[in-house]
Amino acid sequence: MGADFPPSPVRSLFVVSDATGETGERVLRSALVQFPASDCRIVRYGGVRSPERVREVVKEAQHQRATVLHTLVSHELRSVMLDECRRRGVDAMDLMGPVLDRLTVALEREPREQPGLYAQLQEARVRTIEAVDFAFRHDDGQHARDLDRAEIVLVGVSRTMKTPLCLYLAHRGWFAANVPIVPGLPMPAILDALPSDRVYGLTMRPARLLEYRRTRAQYLHLPATEYADLPGIRAELHAAEELCRVRGWHLVDVTGKSVEEVAREVLDLLRLQSRDRGQEG
Repeated sequence: MGADFPPSPVRSLFVVSDATGETGERVLRSALVQFPASDCRIVRYGGVRSPERVREVVKEAQHQRATVLHTLVSHELRSVMLDECRRRGVDAMDLMGPVLDRLTVALEREPREQPGLYAQLQEARVRTIEAVDFAFRHDDGQHARDLDRAEIVLVGVSRTMKTPLCLYLAHRGWFAANVPIVPGLPMPAILDALPSDRVYGLTMRPARLLEYRRTRAQYLHLPATEYADLPGIRAELHAAEELCRVRGWHLVDVTGKSVEEVAREVLDLLRLQSRDRGQEG
């Protein structure tokens, strides 16, 4: 059993970080669970990214007789923190430095010392999960009413790589949807309201598309129809390409290309158009 200590006054604990400070606060709160009778006040200082700001925080900690726990990733700022705390007699603990030093030796490489990387990674993971869910829910024209939420909309006739490309983009954090171009059926009206640079038409050489469709028809035991008929495919592709030209949608030929290559082409077009809009503005 631990020793019985007399009640103590409220103790200030400063959590200092060049990012948000959430990591340091979680560590601190996890440790404080072991001291249920303690009366502590946690003060978080995030975004501490200059020597001047470090000195200001340490000065405040001295005035409040606070203990400082910090997760600064910058070696320079950790050195300033150490020197300033020693000079002012402030009790401090470096939660990040020893870990970075040990990993530097173990991994034989230097840390990036870039604040907020963990939070960025977490945000990226959450966004990817949401993007993949969005892609599944908006595959093949489903939930068309929500297409205004899509960053990229892929349109094209059957078997032009819309779904695999959509999922590939989603796994890289893009909110992508796809809508089939079906002969005789109108496109969702909401597409008219979308900026043309958000919609990309996928096309393919007729002979290659015929191969894909024949394979698909055989797999599904479908009868020979215009779906796997070269003249019918040519007519479909011509109509789809004309639709894209009229609407001002970029056409991307996917013939003989991998999903990665097509995705790179679409993203290059998207970034180019975004840059052009910025220059016009």
